[in-house]
Order: sequence, then C-alpha cells, then structure tokens
Amino acid sequence: MAARGSSAARREPQRRPEPQRRPAQQRRKPVQSQQRRPARQSVVIPFPVPERQPVKRPRRRPLSREEAQRRQQARLRQQALEEEGRELARGPIDLPFCLLVLLLMAIGLVMLLSASFPSAYYNTKNNDPTYWFVRQAVFAVMGVAGMLFIGKINYRRLRGLAKTLLYVSIFLLIFVAIPGNPFAVTVKGATRWIGVGELFSFQPSEIAKMAIVIYFSDSISKKKDLMRSFRYGILPYASLLLVTAGLVAIEPHLSGAILILGVGAALMLVGGINWAWVFGAMGAAAGMLYFALFVVGYNTSRIQYWLNPWADMRDKGYQLSQSLITIGSGGLLGVGLGKSRQKFLFLPEEHNDFIFAIICEELGLIGASVIMLLFAALILRGYWIALHARDRFGSLLVIGVTTLIAMQTFLNIGVVTGLLPTTGISLPFFSYGGTALSIQLAEMGVVLSVSRQMKPTRAG
Repeated sequence: MAARGSSAARREPQRRPEPQRRPAQQRRKPVQSQQRRPARQSVVIPFPVPERQPVKRPRRRPLSREEAQRRQQARLRQQALEEEGRELARGPIDLPFCLLVLLLMAIGLVMLLSASFPSAYYNTKNNDPTYWFVRQAVFAVMGVAGMLFIGKINYRRLRGLAKTLLYVSIFLLIFVAIPGNPFAVTVKGATRWIGVGELFSFQPSEIAKMAIVIYFSDSISKKKDLMRSFRYGILPYASLLLVTAGLVAIEPHLSGAILILGVGAALMLVGGINWAWVFGAMGAAAGMLYFALFVVGYNTSRIQYWLNPWADMRDKGYQLSQSLITIGSGGLLGVGLGKSRQKFLFLPEEHNDFIFAIICEELGLIGASVIMLLFAALILRGYWIALHARDRFGSLLVIGVTTLIAMQTFLNIGVVTGLLPTTGISLPFFSYGGTALSIQLAEMGVVLSVSRQMKPTRAG
C-alpha cells in the first residue's frame, strides 16, 4: 500500500505556486526604448480673429420705367455731345482772328527793326544792328508754329493742366525772389527773369498770367450759383490773386501785378459774382491808393513828374518828356519809316516799352491810329469768339486771354502818351521780348482752339 501510494504520488503533476500580485503603486513601469522621442515643438496659437461679417448693402430700389428712360436719354445726349465735340474739333480756325494776329506780328517785327538798330549797334558786343531783330524773328517763327499747334489741340485738355500750371508759376515766382539766386537775372534794379547768362531767360510773371486765366476759367466754369456767395465766389479767388500779385509786385513788377489783378477780377465778374463785391473792391482799391500816395508817400515823386514831366526833364521826367517829344515830332503823316531821330539814343527803351512813340514819329497819327484800330479789331473779334464758344470753360478762356491783350495794350499806350504814370509794360506783338512774344502767340493759339469748336450756325 505504501508503494502504490508513493507511485500515485509520483505520477500526479505538481502545481506551481501562483505568484503574488504587487499593489498598483509597486508595479514596475514598462521599460521604454532607448530611442528618444523627438522634442515637441511649441506651437503658437494665434489670437482668434472674429470672422468679418459681410456688409449688408441696402438693396437698390428698382428703377421705374420713366426714370430708366430719363437716364437712357441723358446718356444718349452725353454721347451726342461728345461726338459733336470731336466733330467740331476738326473744324476750321477763325480766320479773321488768325490774320489779325499775323498782321500785327509782322508790323511789329518791321517796327522793331526800325526802332532797335541804333541801340543794337551801340550797345551790343559785335555792333550788330540786327541783333534784337534776329532774336525776335526766331521767337516769332517758333511762336507761330506753337500757335498753330495749340490751335489743333482740344482746349478742354487744359483742364487737367490748370492746377499744375498754377503751382509751377507760384514756385517760379518764389524761386526768382530768393536772395542770392544765381539763376535770377536783375536788370535796372528789377529781378524779374530766370535764365542762364545770355542764352535763355524768361519772366515767371508771363507764365503766372496764363496760369491764372486757365485755373480761374476751369474753377469758375464748374460753379454757377455758388459764385454769388463770399465763401465760394470771392474768398478763394481773392486770396489766390493777392498771393500771386504780391509775389509779382515784390520783384518789383507793378504792371504785371496790375494785369494779374485785372484779369482775375474780370473773370470773377463774368463768372457771376455779386456787383456789391465789385463796388466794394473798387472802393477798397481807391482807399489803398489814397493811403499809399498821400499818407505814406509811396511813389509820390513819380506821380508829380507824371503830371508835369517838364519840371525835371534831365532826371525823373526825362523818359516821359522824350516820349512826348517823339510823338509830337511825327505829326499827321510821320517822318517816314526808318527815319526817326529820337531812336538815336535820345528816347530810352525805344525798342521795348516805348516803341509806340517811335511808331507815332515814323508813321504819324494816321499810322498809329491804324495800328490801334487793328488792336481794337483783334480784341472785339476775341470777345465775339467768347460769346459764341461751345461751353462756359471755353468762353472764360477767351475772355481771359483777350482781356490780357486789351489791358496790356491800353496800359502801354496810356503810359507812352502820358495818360498814365510810367510803369514798365510792353506792347503786345511789338515790344522786344522773345519769351513774352512766344507766350502771347500761345495764348492766341488757345483762342483759335476755342474757335474751332464754335457751332457752324453761330460761327457765321
């Protein structure tokens, strides 16, 4: 029995004891692999931007049938006007005005040659009697070419140049007034020119005149009833005139300042300002003139010797007295073309500001009257073109240019004949000055450009 028991026990498999489980705190952590995990990169989370809500535009109300028809008709009228403008821009220039300009310029060149050859012979380096005539003729040819070229251009394109030209002119006026400016040219105590030696020179005041005309015409043409108010019709234009004329006056160039003020006032008056402002400005100007002459005493001597130039014929009254002698020696028929005696260094500025006195001496009263009638015909024709201009901008342009020529002619003849105090102002198309002549012919080109777009029924 003992043996069986021992064999049974030998055959029965022995059970292994179950391992005791450790508590969770004592459990071994799994062994990680020796390879390191890549370091986590810090990600910057941007600030959440709120979504932009779409703008809810108000829905357009549907157009009525009548309103749609009105818009369509307005669009068709605008297209018709543009087509008419393009057709009229290809029209002919005003031939009478062009012939008057060319005739005055031709007579001016002949009279300049006659009046200038003695002083050119004695005062130029090479003793060339045709020095000033040749230079003036060159500028005349270029001016005529520029006049015809500008006459082919649509004048409405000048609207885009209005502000730019005004800013450039004011900059040039300030530039010429800078003390010690090497490009500023001073002649007889007046610094009015910008140039490089004897090669080239021009007056910024000539550009300022045309800039005022173009800018005022563009601005006033856009305003209708607003011109009767002080804020829109008086204040901006008066301020601009005072600044521009003041810069011209400090050169000094009193006649240029008068022309700028006069043409600006004329455009404002035509533009529709209240007449009360006109009379008020005239009263203020009279008061300032009285204060300057009789209280401050500015240019009192000039006024005295204007009223009686014979009191000091050798000094302050010399120029005016010689001018009156020159006019009187011509008589009714004149001494003949080229036979003037006063131009032989007796009359100062005989080829410039006082060339009309030489005209009176050589051509007489009849010849001088014919030239004045030509100027009158040119001025009247210019105003006629302004009345028949296609739009308000063109009308104001022609009025401004024609007023400049009219004022300059009247002032020059008035000074030469003793009707006005002596101021340095030239006679258009006659006095020596290449840049002035070129700019004047360019202004005539603007008038011709406006005349091209006159309606055939009105051009007559």
